[in-house]
Amino acid sequence: MSKKIVITGGAGFIGSHVVRRFVKQYSSYQIFNLDALTYAGNLENLKDIESAPNYTFIKGDITDEKFINELFEEQKFDSVIHLAAESHVDRSIVDPLAFAKTNILGTMVLLNAFKNLWQDNWSGKRFYHVSTDEVYGSLGNTGLFTESTSYDPNSPYSASKASSDHFVRAYGETYGMPYVISNCSNNYGPNHFPEKLIPLFINNIINNKALPVYGDGLFTRDWLYVKDHAVAIDLAFHKGNNSETYNIGGFNEWTNIDLVKLLCGLMDDKLQRPTGTSEKLITYVKDRPGHDLRYAIDASKINRELGWKPSVTFEEGLEKTINWFLENKDWLNNVTSGSYKEYYSNQYDKK
Repeated sequence: MSKKIVITGGAGFIGSHVVRRFVKQYSSYQIFNLDALTYAGNLENLKDIESAPNYTFIKGDITDEKFINELFEEQKFDSVIHLAAESHVDRSIVDPLAFAKTNILGTMVLLNAFKNLWQDNWSGKRFYHVSTDEVYGSLGNTGLFTESTSYDPNSPYSASKASSDHFVRAYGETYGMPYVISNCSNNYGPNHFPEKLIPLFINNIINNKALPVYGDGLFTRDWLYVKDHAVAIDLAFHKGNNSETYNIGGFNEWTNIDLVKLLCGLMDDKLQRPTGTSEKLITYVKDRPGHDLRYAIDASKINRELGWKPSVTFEEGLEKTINWFLENKDWLNNVTSGSYKEYYSNQYDKK
């Protein structure tokens, strides 16, 4: 069966893994990667598939209503997989309006364009919205987030994602739009832009820079290998039921400080440095405002209904991630210097 799918944010970290999987797995699909190429969007993430016959890149902003409406009318996408988002909590604290614009307004623009195109014929159509576990707020020392956990966001980022989730459900109820939502835990893996904890610390250890740990380091997160997330999205998109939510997690809780110490040990081994060298770079810094104590996902629903489970342990996934960054130092140097933007200019501006 042929499909025409637009994947938003497809040049970003998670999005690029989803785009690659769909392009390679489904040769009869036409996959359109729509990305504004802001600081974390990088077409070098997809160099291996850029010439694939079923792949097209489109540069564009999801908040540009005129552009999005014209694009949807022209291409008549029968499916949307929506990953484009501002996603860094620290940045949301500094500039919350940017998060409201992209994550709320951008999602509404896409929903509206999809509604206007297909509201008289929803057969075979689907809007897949990728969200976060942070919409649920913070857990104590026990318990897990389930699909029925009440929303309780604590940062501008999580509030903006919670709002976008509500709008997707509202379009489903009001207009009959077929949708699926998934809420994932912290992702890690290859191609991760080095502002998030794991890639930042890998880069800092390579360069002997400080490893800033918030507060006492006891904040706890559930970690999900990005390639496992892409598989889960594939399953939920194809086999998930309409109007359902699926929590996707790694069954894999770590406190920040334990994670950092594990990472330090693995990096010392990989870089052939004396044991304990990297741990000396750990620096405790003032906690950020509204910092959630613990996230932990119950992913039993997607396991039970769709047969998904993580393929790697955290230790295995972290080693794969470290190996990728050490083998791709040019990529890391490019994104940290900003020179990756030249790649877009060379590839597309002259066309």
